[in-house]
Amino acid sequence: MNRIPVAVLGATGTVGQQFVSLLDNHRQFRIVELVASPRNEGKRYKEACNWKLNHSVPDSIADMVVKTSDDPLSAPILFSGLDNSVAGPIEERYAHQGHVVISNASNHRMDPDVPLIIPEVNPDHFSLVRRQPYRGAIITNSNCSTMFLSMVLAPLKAAFGIKSIHVTTMQAISGAGYPGVPAMDILSNVIPYIAGEEEKMEQETQKILGSIGASGLEPARFPVSAQCNRVPVYDGHTETVVVDFETPDKPDIDRVREVLTEFRGLPQEKRLYSAPRQPIIVLDQNDRPQPRRDVYRDNGMVTFVGRLRRDPIGDIKMVVLGHNTIRGAAGASVLNAEAFIALDYFPV
Repeated sequence: MNRIPVAVLGATGTVGQQFVSLLDNHRQFRIVELVASPRNEGKRYKEACNWKLNHSVPDSIADMVVKTSDDPLSAPILFSGLDNSVAGPIEERYAHQGHVVISNASNHRMDPDVPLIIPEVNPDHFSLVRRQPYRGAIITNSNCSTMFLSMVLAPLKAAFGIKSIHVTTMQAISGAGYPGVPAMDILSNVIPYIAGEEEKMEQETQKILGSIGASGLEPARFPVSAQCNRVPVYDGHTETVVVDFETPDKPDIDRVREVLTEFRGLPQEKRLYSAPRQPIIVLDQNDRPQPRRDVYRDNGMVTFVGRLRRDPIGDIKMVVLGHNTIRGAAGASVLNAEAFIALDYFPV
């Protein structure tokens, strides 16, 4: 197979490093360009990047010379790990030039003509790119915490309907990027505020689980109430979720477990390269899932559910866990690109 040339925007950052790692030796993609801030222009990647992953910089990438966002790029697909403070106009410019920008940044997620994609959940939303004003396209994945919540809610919504959601997150420090949260703030502590995070979860979940109509995307109507906390965990966002169903005949726990366990989507049907065989794994142990014991399984691409039980206010409650910088960020974008190609949207 001739691999498609790709570029990584924001290649030296936390998400950019995950992109580099996931795309190295990918069967469909080949990194040909790396883009970072102007201070790194002309440096070799291994010199420009303060590499933080648990393995060495890939040999195929280490000596690649870093470009800046002012440079023209040849790669048709660009994976964006850019910071939100700069991502918006840079991604638009490249999309106008004809590139397909697969973005982890939040700037365009809520644009009405930009698909906010989880391929197992809403691949039909890719059709929104046909409404965009670009020669290329912009495609986004969700906030990391939204990713795991929406993955679990999708099969439950299809089976039972959803009336309301309450979610509280315990989010890892890697979600704040490097150097992240100051040690004196986070050690032995919980910080009950992450700027913009609660709004993202509440709005993005409704967009992902909405439907495409003649006039565009209609968000899901059920309310989502989110409370977000930063905790002293390195990788892995944990969420406690309460779900109130629409169906008058409330399902028992075994039926809910069955729906979650049997859930599959387009990535599994088409056996996409980055797709986990089982996107949701339900754990039966009373003390699972746990970030340290579970989050790195299946290449960090699985959403874990545990402690499924009745709730005295809603219908059920559970604990949800996922890897925030892989399935919640870079891995989500790579899988989005694979799905976009598999559905014959590329080239645009």
